Amino acid sequence: MPRRGSLAAALLIAALNLRLTVAAVPPVLGQIRAGTGLSSVGAGLLTGAPVLCFGLAALASPRLIRRFSMGPALTLVLATVIAGAVIRLVPTVTALFLGTVLLGSAIAVGNVLVPALIKRDFHSRRVMMTALYSLALSAGAAIAGGLTVPIERLTGLGWRGAVALWALPAALALLLWAPHVREEAGGDDDDHGTPIRALWRSPLAWCVSVFMGAQSFGFYGTLSWLPTIARSHGLSATHAGLLLSLASFSGMFGALAAPPFQRRIASGRGAVSTSVAACAIGYGGLLLAPGSLIDLWCLVFGLGQGALLALALGYIVERAPDSHHAAQLSTMAQSVGYLIASTGPLLMGALHSATGSWTPPIVLLLASLVAVFLTGLVASQDRHVLAPRTA
Repeated sequence: MPRRGSLAAALLIAALNLRLTVAAVPPVLGQIRAGTGLSSVGAGLLTGAPVLCFGLAALASPRLIRRFSMGPALTLVLATVIAGAVIRLVPTVTALFLGTVLLGSAIAVGNVLVPALIKRDFHSRRVMMTALYSLALSAGAAIAGGLTVPIERLTGLGWRGAVALWALPAALALLLWAPHVREEAGGDDDDHGTPIRALWRSPLAWCVSVFMGAQSFGFYGTLSWLPTIARSHGLSATHAGLLLSLASFSGMFGALAAPPFQRRIASGRGAVSTSVAACAIGYGGLLLAPGSLIDLWCLVFGLGQGALLALALGYIVERAPDSHHAAQLSTMAQSVGYLIASTGPLLMGALHSATGSWTPPIVLLLASLVAVFLTGLVASQDRHVLAPRTA
C-alpha cells in the first residue's frame, strides 16, 4: 500500500507539471508583448503553440512507448519540460518560441501517457485516479496563473525568470518518479505503442476525440486571454492573474464533482448538459456583464470547464477495454483534440485584432459549446470503442 501511494503521488505530481509551464505565460502576456513587440496574433501563436504541439506531438507517443516503454517515456517527458522552461530564459523571441514548442511537445506525450498509466496501474481505482488527475491539471493552471505575477514582483527576476522558475516542480516530479520508472504493474508495455488503426474508423472514438478538443478549445481560449480581457476592463495585472487562478481552482472542484455526479444520476448526458450549461452561463456573463461580477462568471465557467475536462479524460479511460486501447485512444483523442483546441487562442487573438473588441471572441467561446454538447452525448454512452452496438 505505501508503494502504491508513492506511485499515485508521483503520477499526480507529474500531472501537475503538464499545465504549470503553459499557464505561467498568460498572466505576463502583456509584459511579453511590450518586451518583444508581439502583436495580438503573435501572442495568440505563443499561447496556442503548446496546444498545437499537444496535438501534433501526441502522434509520436506510440513510437516513444515502443522504444522506451511507458515509465522511461514519462521520465523523458519531465526532463524535456525542464529543458524547455530553461531555454525560455534566453532573451530572444526565437528562444521563447523554441522553449515553448519543446515543452509543449513533451507535455503532449505526458498527456497520452498518464491516462494509460492510470488504466494499467490503478485499474480498480481508475475513476478516482482519473478525477485526481483532472484535479492536478486544474491545480497546475491555478497555481501558475495566480502566482506567476506575484513571484515576478517578489523576486525581481522579470517575466522570463518568473516563467522559468516553474521548471522546479518538474525537477521534483522527476525525482519522485525515478523509483517507479521500471515498474510493470502486471502488464507488458511493449504492445501499448502498437497502433490500433480501426480506432480511426470508430464513430465513438471520434466523438471522444472531438469532445476532448471542443471542451479544450474553451479552456485554452480563456487560459490564454482571460487576463488580457480582464485588463481591458480596468483590472490590475495581479487581479487579472488571480481571475485565471480563480477559474482554475473552481475547475478543481468541477473535476472532483463530475465523476460522482455522473454515477449518481446514472446518465452521462446529464453530466455533460450540466457542465455545458455552467460554461454557457459563465461565458454569457463575461460577455454581457463583465464589470463587478467578473469574479463570479470566472468561478462559474471554471466549474464547468473542470467538469468537462474530468468527463473527457474519464471517457478516454472508460471507453477503452484495456490499457493498450487506452494508450491508443488517448493518442487519438489528444492529437485530434488538441489540434482543435490550438485554434482557440489564435482565433480569439485574430478576432480581437480584426475588430478591436472582445465580444466576437467570447461569442466564439459560446458557439464552441454546441460541439461540446453534441459530441458529449455520444461520448458519454456506456460502451467500449470497437465494441458492437447492443440491440
